[in-house]
Amino acid sequence: MGSLEEIENYAKENNIPIIQKQGIEFIENYIKENNVKAILEIGSAIGYSAIKMALIDNKIKITTIERDVERYNMAVNNIKNFNLTNQIDIILNDALDIEVNGKYDLIFIDAAKAQYIKFFEKFKSNLNDDGTIITDNLDFHGLCENIEMVKSRNLKALVKKINKYREFLVENKEFNTKFYKTGDGIAISKKIK
Repeated sequence: MGSLEEIENYAKENNIPIIQKQGIEFIENYIKENNVKAILEIGSAIGYSAIKMALIDNKIKITTIERDVERYNMAVNNIKNFNLTNQIDIILNDALDIEVNGKYDLIFIDAAKAQYIKFFEKFKSNLNDDGTIITDNLDFHGLCENIEMVKSRNLKALVKKINKYREFLVENKEFNTKFYKTGDGIAISKKIK
């Protein structure tokens, strides 16, 4: 896939969860305004958000982690097609099973929603002092505020976990979090100095 539009269409047709347009635009602006240069992404899917972030500035370096082999392979191809292999390093593994050594200006969590607290706790030490953790899908299609509308037990359990993560962010003493009603709901958590 040689264009962002092709990736967007492919994701839509194949039910691959990529960040909503509004959400990635919001993050792109954040990266520009805060001069972010080193990014760790938890959940590559097919490489869409990593590509979008890398295209902002050729000095941006991204490490992204994906555990699904098929999606990983697609992401590798998409990154190659955009000539971004020198900016984006993609790792095939479960993020909870690997150690990442680098320090990052931004950690972007957009993977298994039920594991958000674990991802946050595991990778917060990889954050630079003035770093930020951004989390996507915190409204989860409006279901987090309307849990009574959820009929499926599995979906209800997932929505409860997302709400639990929201509470975890609000109560967190190390980070100050702001929630934004953009895309599918985004949280920006900044380390408290």
